[in-house]
Amino acid sequence: MPTIDAPHGDVAVVRLDNPPINGLSLKVRRALVDAIDQANRDPAVKAIVLIGAGANFSGGADIREFNTPAAGAEPNLRSLISIVEQSRKPVVAAIAGVCMGGGLELAMGCHYRVVAPGAQIALPEVKLGLLPGAGGTQRLPRLIGLEAALNMIVSGATVPSEALIGTALIDKVARDDLAQSAVAFAAEMAAAGGALPRARERKVDYPNHEAYLQFVRNSVTAASGPFPAPLKCVDAVAASVTKDFEVALALERQTFAELLQTPQSHALIHAFLGERQAAKIADVPESTPIRPIRSVAVIGAGTMGSGIATVFAEAGLPVALLEANGQALERGLANIRKTWESAVKKGRLTPQGLEERTARLRPVTEVSAIADADLVVEAVFEDINVKQSVFEMLDRVMKPGAILASNTSTLDLERIASFTGRPQDVVGLHFFSPANVMRLLEVVRGRDTGKDVLATVMKLAKTIRKVAVVSGVCDGFIGNRMIEQYGRQATFLLEEGALPAQVDKALEAFGMAMGPFRMSDLAGNDIGWEIRKRRRVQRPHFLYSTLPDKLCEQGRFGQKSGSGWYTYRAGDRTAYPDPQVDALVVAHSAVLGLTRREIPDEEIVERCVFALVNEGARLLEEGIAQSASDIDMVYLNGYGFPLHRGGPMLYADSVGLYHVVRAIERFAANPHGDPAFWQAAPLLARLAAEGKTFN
Repeated sequence: MPTIDAPHGDVAVVRLDNPPINGLSLKVRRALVDAIDQANRDPAVKAIVLIGAGANFSGGADIREFNTPAAGAEPNLRSLISIVEQSRKPVVAAIAGVCMGGGLELAMGCHYRVVAPGAQIALPEVKLGLLPGAGGTQRLPRLIGLEAALNMIVSGATVPSEALIGTALIDKVARDDLAQSAVAFAAEMAAAGGALPRARERKVDYPNHEAYLQFVRNSVTAASGPFPAPLKCVDAVAASVTKDFEVALALERQTFAELLQTPQSHALIHAFLGERQAAKIADVPESTPIRPIRSVAVIGAGTMGSGIATVFAEAGLPVALLEANGQALERGLANIRKTWESAVKKGRLTPQGLEERTARLRPVTEVSAIADADLVVEAVFEDINVKQSVFEMLDRVMKPGAILASNTSTLDLERIASFTGRPQDVVGLHFFSPANVMRLLEVVRGRDTGKDVLATVMKLAKTIRKVAVVSGVCDGFIGNRMIEQYGRQATFLLEEGALPAQVDKALEAFGMAMGPFRMSDLAGNDIGWEIRKRRRVQRPHFLYSTLPDKLCEQGRFGQKSGSGWYTYRAGDRTAYPDPQVDALVVAHSAVLGLTRREIPDEEIVERCVFALVNEGARLLEEGIAQSASDIDMVYLNGYGFPLHRGGPMLYADSVGLYHVVRAIERFAANPHGDPAFWQAAPLLARLAAEGKTFN
């Protein structure tokens, strides 16, 4: 909570103290107003300094209050800023660390700003589908200029304070102690007397602003896709040039309220909070001891193994890449070097950075060379017998306390752990390909996985900049278990009358990054083929289309073979529809005795997406997934689900679970496919009947 320090001469120092980022919750706002009023009433106080406790000034509003009574309760953020701005005594913001969103809006409402080097300045509201709602669109252009303000607000990008020196946003740079510098500056401004400067009183001058703003609107419209906030940001900032301050402020306030109710904003806020919620494990306290991870080993230098090694080396960790086959090891190293050299050419990495990363990477061919690693990740062929030989070897070789991780995407982690005498040290770390690009990391928790192991790998995920989601043990875990149902429906749709390009286009129009058949071609159709072979032994009554098998029998494995559901040309990743595949699909329907029908795009989307939802509900009921938002984080970060829809479970909530269940009942009446699957999961049926939602 905000506190007032013992007097610094005749300057009152008010500290924002609401860790970790001094968020401006209702309690904080009330305490700030009390402190400002108290300082203004005290005749001994000549000036006021606002400073953050700890390393940060303020990260802004408390997002958890959005769409709750607390968000608008007085004093709301706009009222707080107005009270600061109207103070009879000069108010100086002392800015260090994070100064973002409502925190920056509060600082701009102060009369002066003293900034420590390295402060991070931003108005990131657009990333939540919003715009700054407490004067940010009006004060920032008055302080740093129209063009710079538009760039910051429309992108939501963070700008270092050094880039803003020379603008009216920064009155003084604190070279020494920030608090002392701010107190001295506040005393100086109080002694100088005169009218206090207010950002609202400044003018925004920009020659030929109409043409410039139209250019910006055109650019933003082309780039913003389904998100309305970026263009609304432009309109609000434009008002700083063309309208009176109070009129423009009212426009900003109204637009903020409208955007807050859009499904896009709901989805973005859901994703923002969901990432943070996923990092918390119900029965693993924050105080759980962490095992030190000073060095890492990766087993297997194939595409996945080399990608995982890249991730750790880029995060600053020494990593040994183990591959017994010397030629395979050299290929893996060459792929890593190619990735980093490309980054240098694009200006994303310095030559020195390339050297530093390369120095962290140690190629080895003998298992004894990794014995002292704190964490080892196996990324070998997805076969339980291969995994057994690897983990039996690791159990013999690795030091006590080392974490033994498997990158398996479908296999039973508890069986893998049973190949060792230390199942408490075994965990699944399922990276997604390409591992150095994809943000998702499925952390698979076995029955015996130690809580300290879980706490350690969740912390490590932040170090390597991954969104970690915990999954229980089942075939396919969260993501692949659900995507299997999605893919099954896609192939049943082909049997009934659709063609691959139609299915892909319908789902890509819905917002998926890639349709199911393009995705299968990219991953390799032979991977799914092997999984289906295993499934047919393990679950002989589980229904699959044999159409994808026929494709594989022709050697059409996807991009890597030059043909799959589509054809590909050398050096060209474009998926070209293939008449031979279309003919294969039509002939397959005839063999099944099915009369093909025209299938609307709406049915394609509903059957595929609601298959995800129904299986997701089963995962929740079984306790495989901790929460519906965890499932959404998996699909947003690993499977290309459209961000503006918030993930399959939030999308189902937005459609209404009652309507989802009715659609499932329609699909169950379809005699083809798998009517047994189209029984609403008990959790889904119960929530729908009670008028509730997943989230």
